[in-house]
Amino acid sequence: MQTKPFRIGTRGSPLALAQAFETRDRLMAAHGLDDHMFEIVVMSTAGDRITDRALADIGGKGLFTQELEDKLLSGDLDFAVHSSKDMPTHLPDGLFLSAFLPREDARDAFIGRAGPKLLELPEGSVIGSASLRRQALIRRLRPDLSVVVYRGAVETRLRKLDEGQVDGTLLALAGLKRIGRTDVVTEILDPHEFPPAPAQGAICIESRRGDARVGALIEPINDIATFEAVTCERAFLAALDGSCRTPIAGFASSDGTTIRFSGMILTPDGSRHHRVEREGPASDPEAIGRAAGEAVKAEAGPDFFASWS
Repeated sequence: MQTKPFRIGTRGSPLALAQAFETRDRLMAAHGLDDHMFEIVVMSTAGDRITDRALADIGGKGLFTQELEDKLLSGDLDFAVHSSKDMPTHLPDGLFLSAFLPREDARDAFIGRAGPKLLELPEGSVIGSASLRRQALIRRLRPDLSVVVYRGAVETRLRKLDEGQVDGTLLALAGLKRIGRTDVVTEILDPHEFPPAPAQGAICIESRRGDARVGALIEPINDIATFEAVTCERAFLAALDGSCRTPIAGFASSDGTTIRFSGMILTPDGSRHHRVEREGPASDPEAIGRAAGEAVKAEAGPDFFASWS
């Protein structure tokens, strides 16, 4: 019988905390447990502390996870809650993504100050984004716009927008929904023209391999359709060696029988791109994503990837 609280690791942003509390609440409901059986442990990561440079210049996605993963490996945390799109494709030995909550809307939202729609902004408008995928997609659709690196928590980015530092920015619609800020959205972007990041909109749980106690706790809240879709998308990323230095988009959906996947790779300046679509049995999502990655890599050819380095 568990007598001490399960320790849930999370970053300290309002969005990260909302995700941690959603996970806790789902576990309470699944097991009939009181909130005193869970302790939310807030940790600062290097990615939170360093906000004046692009992630690609300071170490990539792992900067949002390393401190939490160190505590997982030491046993100081029972599991950690993350935004799935922040997770590197290769995790430390002994850790894995053990569950995914039901996915929110995976689309990107545009918040415009100089105009409500991305395609209608005045020429030369300044758009702020920390994501190389978003930067490349903006440049593909609007090469006349100026795109600048723009980092920070959601509220920080919105404040900078209000102050006039940029004319518009893009954020994940899922995150805005989770913190109750959809009021700021001026346009929801078409996922065909502006495809989302792999794993966008999905909350994941990271835990230790072989920890049967935590595994039994988490298993009932794992959403199978999200698990299959995100596994496919992460396999696509892995096949392309995806990181914060690479503009990659991808989205999969599963109906329990079949997975349908659509992906895109771009050069950072948005001038060239390649799309790929695949479908296959939901029983092997990793193979579908990997095959899509290998196919688009072969189609693009080695010269395409020179701009990624």
